[in-house]
Amino acid sequence: MNAALEISPDVGKKSACESFDISRASFYRYHSDNADKKKVSPKRPPLALDQNEKDEVLNILHSEQYQDKAPYQIYANLLDAGIYHCSIRTMYRILSEEHDGVKERRRQVQRRNYIKPELLATAPNQVWSWDITKLKSITKWTYFYLYVIIDIFSRYVVGWMVAHQEKTALAKQLIEASCQKQGISPNQLTLHADRGSSMKSKGVSQLLADLGVTKTHSRPHVSNDNPYSEAQFKTLKYCPEFPGQFGSIQDSRAFCQDFFHYYNKEHYHSGIGLVTPEQLHYGKAEKMYSNRSEVLLEAFNRNPARFKRKLPVPPELPDAVWINKPKDVLDTSD
Repeated sequence: MNAALEISPDVGKKSACESFDISRASFYRYHSDNADKKKVSPKRPPLALDQNEKDEVLNILHSEQYQDKAPYQIYANLLDAGIYHCSIRTMYRILSEEHDGVKERRRQVQRRNYIKPELLATAPNQVWSWDITKLKSITKWTYFYLYVIIDIFSRYVVGWMVAHQEKTALAKQLIEASCQKQGISPNQLTLHADRGSSMKSKGVSQLLADLGVTKTHSRPHVSNDNPYSEAQFKTLKYCPEFPGQFGSIQDSRAFCQDFFHYYNKEHYHSGIGLVTPEQLHYGKAEKMYSNRSEVLLEAFNRNPARFKRKLPVPPELPDAVWINKPKDVLDTSD
């Protein structure tokens, strides 16, 4: 290629390339890559703003007077004041290309980066979830407040109360009574909640520290971080007997008394193998599973063809329950 480059001025580029069996495209590419050309920096267009003018425009855009306004508004305000620096498009170009300021130019609040809670329960009384919901009164703008604590493994409601208001003292009373009733030992239990005022209160935090209970909270505005309490409230409010409105706090307490008795003792919960929360919470579910297996075995033996000769099994009982199961944890439920 060097020889062809040397003789090309005398015989011509085409003849030189044919003599050395080199394509002219390769010759020109090689010549372009290796030519000792002086690198000339691009010249600034004569009509463009110089750096001082750009800095002046940028200072105006970031000024306290104009930091909340779009370039269109700033351009119009400046014209009305008898001032012209540049076009609207140039204002946008200065913000985006040089300073990435097309978005918000004011100082922004630095939000805390909340960690997603990841809680595991493999038996009852390891992780509880609690929340408060409103029950409507027939009186306008009046509500009763239902406090509910649920075990996420068994779905058993370990404590509830209805009160006239959401109050830290009432939450402390319910939590402490539920822990005593379930015989909770220090460092045994994790209590999860959202970020309501009672949940984050200093009084509740001190009580949990005294009881040796670990507390966790949902991320702000993420209802999926407290799914079991949310699902339980939906079951409550969508049941056919739920009145929608209550005439008095006594009415709401009477309804909840009947509902939670049904929910704990009679409701076959689809999330725990169609046993009741009480059966799973107090260790009776294994016997129920065994009895169901025997019933299905007898039915299979009577008519195997009906089951396509595959032995049916009851719905599986849970062995692990998560709030926000990590992606790297294998699913062993199948």
